[in-house]
Amino acid sequence: MENLKNLKNIEKQIEALKEQMKGFDAKVAENKLSMIVFSGDLDKALAAFIIGTGAVAMGMEVVMFFTFWGTPMLRASNKSAGGKDMMSKMFGWMLPKGASKLKLSKMNMGGAGTAMMKSLMQKKNIGSLEQMMALAAELEVKIYVCEMSMSLMGFKREEMIDYPGITYCGVAKFLEEAMNSKIQLFL
Repeated sequence: MENLKNLKNIEKQIEALKEQMKGFDAKVAENKLSMIVFSGDLDKALAAFIIGTGAVAMGMEVVMFFTFWGTPMLRASNKSAGGKDMMSKMFGWMLPKGASKLKLSKMNMGGAGTAMMKSLMQKKNIGSLEQMMALAAELEVKIYVCEMSMSLMGFKREEMIDYPGITYCGVAKFLEEAMNSKIQLFL
């Protein structure tokens, strides 16, 4: 009788440990990098894609969430969308249209610094931002675009780049992805 009581007590302890382990499993970080791309500066965008593609090369899953000033780089230079109000049109005129139009965050010097950086990158055989974005697509880096930022700036889905699996979502979706990521970055 005593042994049966001890056995049942041990079984209860094992079940309690199993329940605790379920919670632990949910908290284990995945081999994933989740990155918020907030900046629309060329140097910061390059850094984001270099880090992202480097992480994939190291076997990590990569999620990039583009919000606020990061969203204009995802606009396709050869696409437009009609039916915009005056404020949306103004944002469209004032913000860069695509990756090729981004400027440096420092030493832009009226565009001369950006031109010098692009020239130097070409001489040193470093891929352009557009090439880095194409590589990211090839490596299956996931791109999420903040719908609130797009709405605020008047951007529409039909004017964004063609990128495999591009996802338009809110911050909750990004946070869901980032929650179990081994690394989270804000650029």
